[in-house]
Amino acid sequence: MTAQRILLTTTSFQDTPGPHHQKLKDAGIEIISDRGPLTEERMLELVGDIDGMICGDDAITAAVIDKALPRLKVISKYGIGLDKIDVDYATSKKLPVLFTPGVNHTTVAEHVLCLLLALQRRLIDICTDTRAGKWTRITGHEIMGSKLGIIGLGRIGKEVAIRAKAFGLTIQAYDLYWDEAFASEHGVERAASIEELCTSSDIVSIHTNLTPETNGMINAESIARMKKGVIIINCSRGEIVEVQAAKEALESGQLGGYAADVLDIEPPPADHPLLSAPNAIITSHIGSRTYESVQRQAGMACDNLIRFLNGEAPLAQANKF
Repeated sequence: MTAQRILLTTTSFQDTPGPHHQKLKDAGIEIISDRGPLTEERMLELVGDIDGMICGDDAITAAVIDKALPRLKVISKYGIGLDKIDVDYATSKKLPVLFTPGVNHTTVAEHVLCLLLALQRRLIDICTDTRAGKWTRITGHEIMGSKLGIIGLGRIGKEVAIRAKAFGLTIQAYDLYWDEAFASEHGVERAASIEELCTSSDIVSIHTNLTPETNGMINAESIARMKKGVIIINCSRGEIVEVQAAKEALESGQLGGYAADVLDIEPPPADHPLLSAPNAIITSHIGSRTYESVQRQAGMACDNLIRFLNGEAPLAQANKF
């Protein structure tokens, strides 16, 4: 393969050692790097003389694509979330968008249980007080016997269900594309609607894509219909939950806790409402950031890119034309 120049923006790819770095080197690829997620403005500054990109959650808009063409040949997404890429516009320009399904579901599912346990046992508050020299003994809650509602029973949702079952939770889920075989094997009850799931669950875990229909899906109205003291876990996209509604529900006690690895603005401003909300745990979008998962994602993103530039079929392509 002749020398190609790519833009690499994902920080976990760059920061994590592993064979993915050697793959690009062995392929003779020239790397132009920056630390994402990048805004449209910054992307416009960087594209134009690159042949491909390995991107994270950077703003790849129609304007960015136009500026990158005609030299840009391929977009290789590091991960599975495509809502920051104008896939429809890329498709109209016959620009392949590759992605990495099936590489981070275990890691994210573990993070969901980590957040849930930390929230229910008030772990962050206790550790903070102990470090400050206080011997605070807060009484927490067990999760055994609680009813967990999973919105989106895809790869990650299924892994959450398997692990939650081991903790003694009752599981129900909602998904447009229902996997009856999985549900039967793992004792997952099918909710007839998202509303039914939300109103009957003690814990709601979100694992659906961000779409116009799911944007703001968890809002003041839907939270008010939930059980008082319900716990919400969001390791999907921050925009699915209305920030102000979550903050007000936490303050009133209608929402017993909110734990999220994603926000509507990343990184958030210092005055972001959820950073000061009671019983909220916010992590910095690191649910899939383990050494094992990063190497799987990075390896597949590299393989996709290199295979395509070599004229071979990529492992996974999100758009067809």
